[in-house]
Amino acid sequence: MTDFKSFILALLVVVFWGINFSVIKFGLMEIPPLLFSGIRFFIVAIPAVFFVPFPRTPFCNVVLVGFFLGIMKFSLLFLAMASDASAGVSSLIIQAQVIFTILLSVLFFNERLTRFQIMGILLACGGFALFFVASDGSASIYGIILLLTAAIFWSLANIVMKRAGQVNLLHFMVWVSLIPPLPLFILSYIFETSTPFSLLFETTEKAWFAMIYVGYVSTLLAFALWGWLMVNYPVANVAPFALLIPLVGIIGANVLLGEQLKQIELLGGGIILLGLAISVLGQMIFDHIKGKKRQNSQPL
Repeated sequence: MTDFKSFILALLVVVFWGINFSVIKFGLMEIPPLLFSGIRFFIVAIPAVFFVPFPRTPFCNVVLVGFFLGIMKFSLLFLAMASDASAGVSSLIIQAQVIFTILLSVLFFNERLTRFQIMGILLACGGFALFFVASDGSASIYGIILLLTAAIFWSLANIVMKRAGQVNLLHFMVWVSLIPPLPLFILSYIFETSTPFSLLFETTEKAWFAMIYVGYVSTLLAFALWGWLMVNYPVANVAPFALLIPLVGIIGANVLLGEQLKQIELLGGGIILLGLAISVLGQMIFDHIKGKKRQNSQPL
């Protein structure tokens, strides 16, 4: 990515998504997780669906992504972050979706694993294992299981979106956001609070800021920018920026929430990021070096 403006936009998306985990924590201090998740998608969908055309994809793709991503992934993420996982750890563990997406692509699209993907997956799994060893730290075992399950549902949504092909990502996310609110509001009414309106009237400006940020900034704006980058640049140039999200998430949680990871968690996080980097970038770097060597070996 040689365009400086686009480079800055990519970093801006990384910051939006990295800080998002700390902002979610602010909201969860006052709003129960299912209700918070439902409101997040409601404010994205309404009134935008009245002005945004339906994306050029079958309706079932919108419903499936709405279920996997909106109802399951974010509900499990918010439930974990409510009491069982810190913002920094959540931003890291949820990136297991990269591994699950690669494995599901092998299953559904008959893609072959490269040696770098196998090496990276094994390395990242070793890093995740360290968090179970340090389960008395920034996340409980229950919280880690919730986050890994959320990552699985995120990867399922990725598979559906891959099957959907080239669609306007902003339009797609607006209509996807119409699916989760009603089921989440019903579940919240049954399991969390029977007086949601009273609760919302009592929330502070910080909680309302969290809902607005998570809805409009980290969802609509960030996805629109990310989609534009994906359309205008090779995926291989854009996707690696996502590896910076956990770093921003951990730093943001430290600055905004005062969270600190234990040494074993920092070691596990470093191993996970290294494994993800090898999975995503290993083959591309190897091919680039091999091409350079071949070019240099050619006679003048």
